[in-house]
Amino acid sequence: MKVAVFSTKSYDKEFLDLANASGTHELFYLEASLDIKTVKLTEKFDAVCVFVNDTLNAKVIDELAANNIKIIVLRCAGFNNVDIERAYFWGIKVLRVPAYSPHAVAEHALALIMTLNRKTHKAYSRVREGNFSIERLTGFELDGKTVGVVGTGRIGSIFSKIMIGLGCSVIAHDAFENESLKKAGVKYVSLDEIFNKSDIISLHCPLTPETNHMINDTSIAQMKKGVMLINTSRGKLIDTNAAIDALKEGQIGYMGLDVYEQEENLFFKDLSEIIIRDDKISRLMTFPNVLITAHQAYFTDNALIQISQTTLQNLTDFKNGTIQPGNQVTLEMIKG
Repeated sequence: MKVAVFSTKSYDKEFLDLANASGTHELFYLEASLDIKTVKLTEKFDAVCVFVNDTLNAKVIDELAANNIKIIVLRCAGFNNVDIERAYFWGIKVLRVPAYSPHAVAEHALALIMTLNRKTHKAYSRVREGNFSIERLTGFELDGKTVGVVGTGRIGSIFSKIMIGLGCSVIAHDAFENESLKKAGVKYVSLDEIFNKSDIISLHCPLTPETNHMINDTSIAQMKKGVMLINTSRGKLIDTNAAIDALKEGQIGYMGLDVYEQEENLFFKDLSEIIIRDDKISRLMTFPNVLITAHQAYFTDNALIQISQTTLQNLTDFKNGTIQPGNQVTLEMIKG
């Protein structure tokens, strides 16, 4: 198949070429993101391959259909950036990578916790400048702390087990309770109890209309003063304005983000020589107790191999009429 690969970085090309070593598909790499301004580039292609910050709304889907695009393959698990109903209307299949090294994201959530807590990023900068003082680097021990996990799918389950291994008491909330986690000592509770009792809250749930801005003024007010909030899932789970207010007041004591609700204009780009016009993220970066990484939680060699292999296999399966049901995004998935 002739495939237009959008939002391409050097590592995308490296691992996709490796997965396509047999030359089964013709891959054409484009650095541009897919949106209404660039959709014209999809003419004469059979498929498009996209990532988390490409915008495939109804207008873009209409143009893809007009260009006779037959399939959209996502190099990710999330699909909230794609109008699935519109794609279904035009008969365009949407395939994703439902899971890829969930350990990578779970471990990154721990890395954010440990860095914020023990301030290793600050210690590193100090020592590099010859400053060996440990003033204001006080942390706390994780042992005995209560960790609230919102969403116990593959990533949330692995994260829960990691925190149990560190001596934490883990409480969780999910519509579907994981029996193996319960046997390991995880207690399922309501969201209110997660907010009320947790010293650390880590988000591992998908973005849906119900979870959009689930962290807001009301939910933050229920949390312990000084709570640590970690998000490696989807940026729009957190109302950034509410979080900024809570940081200013000390209600949120630490915040680690690998995702941001307006990241599509920022992440995966080098903006070091450009004035950032996003006032919200600029304000977040002024807080000494906020740590932001640019959607890199998934970014390990193992994950990139799995993403590339599954993406190419999705294309081959579509061509052969053997689509794996677990990889196809359906209307039922968006309607619950």
